[in-house]
Amino acid sequence: MTIDLKDFEKGEKYAGDYADDLAKVQKRLAHIQVAHILHKRRAVVLLEGWDAAGKGGIIQRLTAEWDPRNFQVWPIKAPTAEELTRHFLWRFWRRLPGDGNIGVFDRSWYGRVLVERVEKFATEAQWRRGYDEINEFEAQQADSGTTIVKLFIHTTQKEQDERLKARLEHPWKRWKTGAEDYRNRDKRDAYLDAMAEMFRRTDTRWAPWIAIDGNDKQSARIAALNAIADRLEAHVPMDPPPLDPELEKLARKALGI
Repeated sequence: MTIDLKDFEKGEKYAGDYADDLAKVQKRLAHIQVAHILHKRRAVVLLEGWDAAGKGGIIQRLTAEWDPRNFQVWPIKAPTAEELTRHFLWRFWRRLPGDGNIGVFDRSWYGRVLVERVEKFATEAQWRRGYDEINEFEAQQADSGTTIVKLFIHTTQKEQDERLKARLEHPWKRWKTGAEDYRNRDKRDAYLDAMAEMFRRTDTRWAPWIAIDGNDKQSARIAALNAIADRLEAHVPMDPPPLDPELEKLARKALGI
């Protein structure tokens, strides 16, 4: 199914009790992480979207109740000199999670068919080849037991501009904005074209795209966390393991119960 980003621009205010609903989904996510640890499952959660769309805020709330020993957040920036000498997927292979772990990518390998395409950091032959390479890469991960969750956080130009302005004017948020934000802004139509083709070419059965209306931050966070929880939960047993009778016996004796 082709994703049309115009369907994700309502920006409706969150109608529920945000704090309560956030706490509930975070508790659910905590159980899901434990299930991954116990059953030695692995997962990748990646977030793409516009600058200032709210990816960082979603990740912060996604991982708030997770055990830090069993997840990693990878903020993806421009490749290093060493990484540029390798295949573009090499740096992502090195960051894939092991058994019992969840890897969270703030931007991802989709840079090949988005920013690298639009900004001409990749040749046309390279980014066109990238669709098949990405699909095959994700299929390999899925076939080996890795759950893949792909979110795209969408905002309108008006909402993005308001957030960029707020960052510029806030002395403790200025570090979050740079010249590239405004250069990218001027190429919105080119990015929209690239995004449309990305959805059309890489929305697969084993790694489907989930679009999130990011125009209201609270609504976006709850929608994103529930979408992540739904997909992760569907791919890991959620029954807690039975208590080892010998451990129970030992514990009861030690605790006097």
